[in-house]
Amino acid sequence: MASYSTHKDDVLKRLRRIEGQIRGLQRMVEQDTYCIDVLTQVSAATRALQSFALQMLDEHIACCVSEAIAEGGEDANTKIKEANAAIARLVRS
Repeated sequence: MASYSTHKDDVLKRLRRIEGQIRGLQRMVEQDTYCIDVLTQVSAATRALQSFALQMLDEHIACCVSEAIAEGGEDANTKIKEANAAIARLVRS
């Protein structure tokens, strides 16, 4: 089970807000909005996605990784490696 399953509606609501930001960017381009204003909104959407990713990572570590460690075995090492890879991807972007 995914760590966000208990509050999937909240997760989806947050993603819909981000989707709205992206659609707003499309409208801004269609309306020939000043470049700096578009870039400001790109920055806001990027921060929103980064914040979402960090929330997902936090929940993954708190739930999936913690459970795997408590159960022991090779799955714990796999979950830790996956989390580390996700962190590396977030840091590089």
